[in-house]
Amino acid sequence: MSEFHGHGHGHGHSEGPAPMGPVAAKVVVGLLVAIGVAVLIGAIALWPGKPSVDVEQPFQSAQGGAVVTESGTVTMQNIGDCGSPSAGRVFTGTPLPPPAGAYECQRSIVDIESGPNTGTQTLLEIIPGPGQPDLRVGEKIRLSRQTDVNGTTEYSFEDYARGVPVTLIALAFAAVVIAVARWRGFRALVGIVVSFGVLVLFTLPALLDGQPAIPVALVSGAVILYAVLYLAHGVSLRTSSALLGTLASMLVAAILSYATIEMTRLTGLSEEQNTNVQTYIQHVSITGLLLAGFIIGSLGVLNDVTITQAASAFELASLDPDASRRQIFGSAMRVGRDHIASTVYTLVLAYAGGALPLLLLFSVAGRSIQDVLLSDAVAIEIVRSAVGGIALALSVPLTTAIAVMLARPIGAGPSGSAPAVKPSRGGRHSK
Repeated sequence: MSEFHGHGHGHGHSEGPAPMGPVAAKVVVGLLVAIGVAVLIGAIALWPGKPSVDVEQPFQSAQGGAVVTESGTVTMQNIGDCGSPSAGRVFTGTPLPPPAGAYECQRSIVDIESGPNTGTQTLLEIIPGPGQPDLRVGEKIRLSRQTDVNGTTEYSFEDYARGVPVTLIALAFAAVVIAVARWRGFRALVGIVVSFGVLVLFTLPALLDGQPAIPVALVSGAVILYAVLYLAHGVSLRTSSALLGTLASMLVAAILSYATIEMTRLTGLSEEQNTNVQTYIQHVSITGLLLAGFIIGSLGVLNDVTITQAASAFELASLDPDASRRQIFGSAMRVGRDHIASTVYTLVLAYAGGALPLLLLFSVAGRSIQDVLLSDAVAIEIVRSAVGGIALALSVPLTTAIAVMLARPIGAGPSGSAPAVKPSRGGRHSK
């Protein structure tokens, strides 16, 4: 541990990272502990009660409950007369023929492979057109199972079965991440699981319970950041400086999100899912959902930038023990400016890519570019990009300053050593 003890003449180069400042370290750790306690208190206060929201009418089965789906495989496909009495019903063998002179449609016989009617078949009749499925023999699909007023079971097409391909893609993603980043990549994947757990078990139920959106988003974001950063990058002062910078930037993003949504009077009602929420879950605020989306959506890019800045500051301090805090800060900021330049347009292009279908519809409608940009749907993406960009830009100097204070503490000499110690009685004077 001798390399961490300061000497009045010590300008020697050490092999490890620059020594930490006890005061700065205690301040950062103390702040993170205090924030963690506040987040825990907030989570307890905002914790949702037992959900009691009924399934709303557009999402109900014929009996008023949740829609039940079963798996099936298409075994026969042709174009023929529609109107068979076997359509949507359970049968074995051959479906009943349609009445004479019926219109033509796409007919598919599907083997039912789960649920109470496993081993039987059903017939799907689909009129070809935009948005209608184009089934093929051998395709795996999901069937919606309901019961009509007479108690007869009916089946209809629900969606394509994507379980196997999505699982394979997810496994490939995990395998590549672990192969390249190894143990740290595995911990990052665990962090992703934790993040989704927070969203599913706390964020969504709390919003559904009518809790205020900003506190819910801040508590959710803080829990995710604590888990993800320490899991992926380990418990260290470097990670702690990035975490503190990210938490501060998230608070800035929350304030900016609230101010910009109020200034621009964004409603979110241009999006169908938000309209459905306002219609069927009236106690949930659409503006609150927008706010929560802005805040949580900014976490990934903020985390990326802050961990890079913290790592840059610590590495620069370690590589050049004679560099001053100002020099380390300036060098790290040059890295940060390049990172800002690349990340900002990445952020904007990501949101623009998501809005492409909407922009295409506007272009077909022949509306002016001003009307397009100032419409609610596009303005949401512009404001979201601007809020994320501002929080991103501010996170760079903030995190860099915190990291520099820890990597080259106040009171340390240029080499990172502690200040000269006054000689004790009878001792030698330090140079």
